[in-house]
Amino acid sequence: MANNSPSVIIDTGSMVAALNRRDAYHTWVTPLLAKAPSPIFSCEAVISEACFLLYQRGLTPSGVLSMVTRGFIRIPFHLEEEKQVIEKMMLKYTNVPMSFADACLVRMTELYPKMVVLTLDHDFQIYRRFGRQTIPLWIPET
Repeated sequence: MANNSPSVIIDTGSMVAALNRRDAYHTWVTPLLAKAPSPIFSCEAVISEACFLLYQRGLTPSGVLSMVTRGFIRIPFHLEEEKQVIEKMMLKYTNVPMSFADACLVRMTELYPKMVVLTLDHDFQIYRRFGRQTIPLWIPET
């Protein structure tokens, strides 16, 4: 059976929820990851945030790193090439404010427009790619 689900860009909260069985969103995010085609995509900023948050919760960040080394998560984003776009984006959303990781993920949706962002962060409903386009999201209802 073919998998018709879009490729996924994963945000920090969803990554932490997937790795932490005690997280309130664990049962929401796990089936979504199971149906998403491999690999999942992200950026170094999200990897860093997820490792920090897991450590803060008394968990080992090795699950995050294992997903990267096994190829389940791929990191195609290169800040050196995107630094000016990221800076402009963060300045545009100073009222939100936009985190560095969020800016990287929004930029990834511009570079890979057929992907969907798996996130718990409702700020992604405010952000726009290419200035005016909404971002395709897998996000829990509020």
